[in-house]
Amino acid sequence: MRFLVDECSGPVLARWLISHGHDVFSVYDEARGMDDDEIVQKAYAENRILVTNDKGFGEQVYRAQQPHKGIILLRLDDERAASKIEVMRRLVENYADRLAGRFVVVTETRVRFGRQ
Repeated sequence: MRFLVDECSGPVLARWLISHGHDVFSVYDEARGMDDDEIVQKAYAENRILVTNDKGFGEQVYRAQQPHKGIILLRLDDERAASKIEVMRRLVENYADRLAGRFVVVTETRVRFGRQ
C-alpha cells in the first residue's frame, strides 16, 4: 500500500510501514514543516493514504470538500510509537481492502469508516 505519514504520526511509524513492504512518504523525514493543504494535495496526487493524528484533516475533507485517496485518523489515548504501530498493524491486517478513498477514524478499540 502507499501511505503518506504526517509529521505528527512520527518517523517510527513510517519506518515500520516501510519495513513491512509499504511505499511510504514520511513528512517528518522528507518534508518537515509541510502545511496541511500541501500534505493532502501530495497524498492525492501520489495516490497515497494519509496517516495522521491531526483531526484538522477531517475539516478539510468534509467542510472544504478536498479530494483524497484515503485518510486514517489515529485518535489514540496512548500516543507512543508502539501503540501507533499496533493499531496500524491491526488496521492493515483486517481492513486493507477498505481503506482506499475512505476517511477512517481509529482508536485502540474501534475502527469507524466515514463516507467515501
